[in-house]
Amino acid sequence: MDLSGVAALLLDMDGTLVDSDAAVERAWTTWAGEHDVDPDAALAVAHGAPAPTTVRRLRPDLDEAAVAVAAARQLALQYDDLTDVTALPGAADLLAVLARLGLPWAVVTSADTRLAKARLAAAGIDPPLLVTADDVAAGKPDPEPYLAAAARLGVPATHCLVVEDSTTGLAAGRAAGARTAALRGLDGDLRLRDLVQLAHLLDR
Repeated sequence: MDLSGVAALLLDMDGTLVDSDAAVERAWTTWAGEHDVDPDAALAVAHGAPAPTTVRRLRPDLDEAAVAVAAARQLALQYDDLTDVTALPGAADLLAVLARLGLPWAVVTSADTRLAKARLAAAGIDPPLLVTADDVAAGKPDPEPYLAAAARLGVPATHCLVVEDSTTGLAAGRAAGARTAALRGLDGDLRLRDLVQLAHLLDR
C-alpha cells in the first residue's frame, strides 16, 4: 500500500501501542467469576470494545442500570493493575518517525480516560491527542471514535491511517473511511508484522 498520501495516524492503544494483554485478561477473568460468565467466553469478545458493550454481549439479561454497574466493576479491576503494562516493540520507533516527519497522530481507545492515561503513562507514551470512550456516544465498531479523532486533528478521515489489532477496531476504521493497518495477522489495507515495519514504511 502506498503511504505517501497518509496525513495522520490514528492508533489504537491496547495491543497496538501498549502491551496490556495480561492485565486485561486478569481483569476479565476475575469479573467473569463474579458475574457467572465463562472466562473463555469473556476473553473471546472483550478485546477492542468498550466495557459496557462487552458486558451486554456476555450478560444480555441485564438492564442498562445493571450493565453500568457491571462495567464499572470491570474497569475498577483494571485501573490499578499496571503490572506488565509496557510499550509494545516498535512503538518508540514509530513515534520517533512520526515526530521527525511532523505527521499528526492520536491514540483512539475503547478504554475510558482514567484507564487510558494510566496505561499510556506506564508505557511512557504521551499522545498529542487522546480520544477515549468518554469522548464519544458510540464506541468501536462504530466509526465515531475515529471520525472524532480525525476532526480534532483537522485531517479528513479518508487521509488517515488507522492502526489496529482487533476486528472491532478495524471495522470502526473502515466505517470511518480511513485506510487500515492490521496487526496480529488480521486483514487490513496493510498487514503489519509489527510497528517497526510501519515505522520503516513511513520513513522511506
